[in-house]
Amino acid sequence: MASGDELVKYITERVVTFIETPKEERLRHTKPREPWGEKWFGMIPLGLTLMKRQPGKKKKI
Repeated sequence: MASGDELVKYITERVVTFIETPKEERLRHTKPREPWGEKWFGMIPLGLTLMKRQPGKKKKI
C-alpha cells in the first residue's frame, strides 16, 4: 500500500486538476445517466414499454 505522503500527494494533484479544469470541460466528459427503471430492473421495463407502443397489434383473448 502507498505511504501516507504519496497518498496525500496523489489526492492533492487530483483536487488541483479538478479545480483548474473549466466547468464546461468537466460537464462535457460526463456520461448521460441511464433511466432508473432500467438500472434497477434491467430490460423488463424496456420490454414492457416496447410492447405497449406497438401500434395495430392487439392481443386476442
